Amino acid sequence: MILEVVSRVLSLLLLTVALSGCASKARAPSPSSVVRAWSNALNAGDNQRAADLFAPDAQIVQGNLVRRLHTHSEAVAFNRTLPCSGRIVELRSRGRDIEATFVLGNRPASLCDGPGQRAAALFRIRQGKIVLWHQIPAPPAEPVV
Repeated sequence: MILEVVSRVLSLLLLTVALSGCASKARAPSPSSVVRAWSNALNAGDNQRAADLFAPDAQIVQGNLVRRLHTHSEAVAFNRTLPCSGRIVELRSRGRDIEATFVLGNRPASLCDGPGQRAAALFRIRQGKIVLWHQIPAPPAEPVV
């Protein structure tokens, strides 16, 4: 009798542990949804929320400048330095890498230095966080026919 009770208790404990393990392995957001969330935060002037999407030690590449954002405050500062908002006009997925093309506009706290121009960035996403933000040349706009 006691062995049967102990056996049932152990079975319930194992089931509870198994189910809690499944619940804790929630899926990370898709890479394209992370890029869209970053763009939305930037466009709203919410540098904190934009920075929340960067992993610690995320790499930033702009031309010859390569640096790491070691901390959240460095990610906030990076997002604050971007003078333009960016309306996404194209996303190209390559696994966890996303090439995003934007049309630039003013941000709530800054005037854009190239409103209406196109800009692009390559984002590498791991576990729902940006680990690489690499400014790349914007592809030419498709002619309207």
